[in-house]
Amino acid sequence: MILGVAMCVTMPACGGNDVSTPVAPSSTSSSLDAPPASTGTDANSKPEEPKKEPESESKPEPKPESETEPDSEQDTNTPPASTVKLLDDFGGRALFPSSNGWNQDISRAPVDPRSSSFIDFIGRDRGLHPDFGPPPYGIPYMSVGSIEPRVPVTFVLYGSESDSGYRGMRGYPVPAAARTQRNYIEGGEPGGGTDGDRHMLIVDRDRWVLYETWATRWNASRGRWEAGSGAVFDLSSNARRPEGWTSADAAGLAILPGLVRYDEARRGRINHALRVTVRATNGHVWPASHSAGNRAGALPMGARLRLKASINISAYPTYIRAIFRAMQTYGLIVADNGSDMFITGTMDARWNNGQLNPAFRSLTADDFEVIELGWR
Repeated sequence: MILGVAMCVTMPACGGNDVSTPVAPSSTSSSLDAPPASTGTDANSKPEEPKKEPESESKPEPKPESETEPDSEQDTNTPPASTVKLLDDFGGRALFPSSNGWNQDISRAPVDPRSSSFIDFIGRDRGLHPDFGPPPYGIPYMSVGSIEPRVPVTFVLYGSESDSGYRGMRGYPVPAAARTQRNYIEGGEPGGGTDGDRHMLIVDRDRWVLYETWATRWNASRGRWEAGSGAVFDLSSNARRPEGWTSADAAGLAILPGLVRYDEARRGRINHALRVTVRATNGHVWPASHSAGNRAGALPMGARLRLKASINISAYPTYIRAIFRAMQTYGLIVADNGSDMFITGTMDARWNNGQLNPAFRSLTADDFEVIELGWR
C-alpha cells in the first residue's frame, strides 16, 4: 500500500448493457487547451525512477484475515441490469460534503513552525511528478448501480481493520468483468495480478457509497477475491475511520476523493485536495487515522502541503493550471509512503504526459509550505 473520449482504445468495444462491457465517459477533450489523447508510448510518460520506494515501516504487522459474505438477499449469479461505468464523472457531483477534510479550503491556514525543516527533509530541489497517465499509470475507478451483486472479499492482511460491507449489506460490488478484463484494478492487469498496490475503487452511484481495496486480486485457484485490506465510505458523511485503523491507504483515508481526475481538470476547476506520497512518514495527524512509520524529521500521515500563493501559474495550460490552483487552495495531503512529491491521479487514456511531466517538474518542494499540522 505504499502505495475517456471513449476509452475503447484500451477496453473492449463500448456499448450495450452487459456488465462485462463498461461504459466510458461521454465527455470529449474539446476544452480550450485540453491535452490531446496520449498513446502512452512516449518515453517521457514515466521517469526512470521507480514508482514506489517501499519502506519497511510502511505497514505494521499484519492482522488475521477475514472474509466478507455476500448479501443473502442477492443472487450473485444474476447479472445486473445496469452497466459498469469506468471513469464516471458523477455529473460533477462532489465526493464527500464540502466540510470534509478533502474539500477544505486551506489557502489562509497558518504555516506550521516546522515547515522549513519538513521541506528540507524532502529536499528543496525535489521536483513534482504526476503519478498518473494513460494505462497502466495511475489508479482506475468505476461506478456501479445499486443492484450490482455484492461478492465476498477475503482480507488476508488487515482483516480486523477492514469493512465487511455497508450497513449490514455484506460484500463488495465487484463487477465480474474485473476478473478477466484490463484496467479495472491499479496496474491494469486482469484480476489484479500479483505486483504493485493494486487498488480497486468502486462507487455505488445510487447509494453514494465508496468501496476501496488494496493488494487486490482474483484468486482463481480458490475462486475468490482477496485483498490486503478494504474500507467503505459513505460519501454523504464526514465520518473518519476508527482512530488507529488503516483503510485501502496507509493513512486511513479514502483514495478516490484525492485523485487528480481528467474531467475536473478539463473543466478548469478542482475543488479538493490531492493525494501525495513521501518516502517516509512519522505518525499521523487529522484527517488521517493511521500511522505507517516513525522516521524522525519526516511529515506525518495527514500533513498538508500548500503551493505558495506567490508561485505564478498563469503560463500553464488551463487544465494544468486547474491542478496547480487546487494545490494552492486545497493543498496536498500525505496519504502513503512512496516516492517524494508524487501526485496521484487516475488511469485515463486522455492524459498527455508529454505536457504533464515537464509542467510538474517545473515545481519543486521548495515551492511549497506545510500548514499547521492537524489544522481544521
